[in-house]
Amino acid sequence: MPGAPPDGTPVPADGALPPGAIDGAGQRPFGIYVHVPFCVTRCGYCDFNTYTAAELGPGASRESYAGLAIEEIRLARRVLGTADIPVSTVFFGGGTPTLLPPAQLGAILRAVDAEFGLAPGAEVTAEANPETVTEETLAVLRGSGFTRMSFGMQSSVRHVLSVLDRVHEPGRPARCAAWARDAGFEHVSLDLIYGTPGETDADWAESAAAALAASPDHISAYALIVEEGTRLAARIRRGEMPAPDDDAMADRYLAADELFGAAGLRWYEISNWAAGDASACRHNLLYWTDGDWWGIGPGAHSHVGGTRWWNVRHPAGYAARLAAGTSPGQAREILTPRERSTERIMLQTRLAAGLPVTALDQAGTSAAAAAVADGLADRAAFTAGRVVLTRRGRLLADAVIRGLTG
Repeated sequence: MPGAPPDGTPVPADGALPPGAIDGAGQRPFGIYVHVPFCVTRCGYCDFNTYTAAELGPGASRESYAGLAIEEIRLARRVLGTADIPVSTVFFGGGTPTLLPPAQLGAILRAVDAEFGLAPGAEVTAEANPETVTEETLAVLRGSGFTRMSFGMQSSVRHVLSVLDRVHEPGRPARCAAWARDAGFEHVSLDLIYGTPGETDADWAESAAAALAASPDHISAYALIVEEGTRLAARIRRGEMPAPDDDAMADRYLAADELFGAAGLRWYEISNWAAGDASACRHNLLYWTDGDWWGIGPGAHSHVGGTRWWNVRHPAGYAARLAAGTSPGQAREILTPRERSTERIMLQTRLAAGLPVTALDQAGTSAAAAAVADGLADRAAFTAGRVVLTRRGRLLADAVIRGLTG
């Protein structure tokens, strides 16, 4: 999980949630996120909570991880009580989930099903670095109940991959996508990054075209953010390479939106394009629409009924707490109605479905009207009672959202 969480208040040893948080559980969409914090090497741009083998230290290992995740799944069931809470989405993220054997990933998924039950048609996603999967591993994952694969392509240009410290060959993601479809996956996503130092407009066009040629039904494309404390930030600070250029990144976003749209992929969130409603990532939509989810693993974040909490970050500390029979939760915060309203505005405004105008106060409604007048929000949608960003509005989404939230 990127960034440092707020201080919060301590999580009880048994993980119990405050009164009222569980009210309505099972009536709201519920998902499980499984954080697998292992990587072979640390990419220079990444500030996620990940660890190489040399960084794990005593008390933590890949070999024992599936058992620990299953213990937290059982804890989640105890905390949430006896209510019927079917799991509509499961997302294995990282790190590199596919550094674990597919049989272990399948065992974690079976534990989710045993404790909660998977809803009919549940979406089950695994992220994967292209170099960590084969035809065989993808077949095992599909047979274990996974329904969706998300491959970290990032770029198809060798020198761009090198700056990002990505080690796969440029053509490998397309082969992975083909293997996934052969294994029976209906939904295959590719992740791209634009704005890498040294990347040209031609490089980005090549990467976007290569992603489309692999025929995914979903593409995520993110502007590179240089996070403090990363190796890339240090290299830029020393003058070894230029910082990303905001104007160039805006041009690349517009170019990508044009290319993806022409290929039949429509934006449904600012950084995500899908071939249709069935191809959108339902797990991420759960985050963006104020659903409930339990985050499994070191540093994982959870949210149930307006209470948000996060686990201890290091795998050794996570393992020690579970071994002692206590919650791995480090701290939590109970969101006020105002905070929940603000988050709803911040997240739903990023969606193509937009935000109901009724979610805004008087000042926010005036700001939305101003966004329409400035060409940043769609006039017809506003007349129909929703705030939907135009393409230009997506480029300036942060500024629009600040106005809406006051």
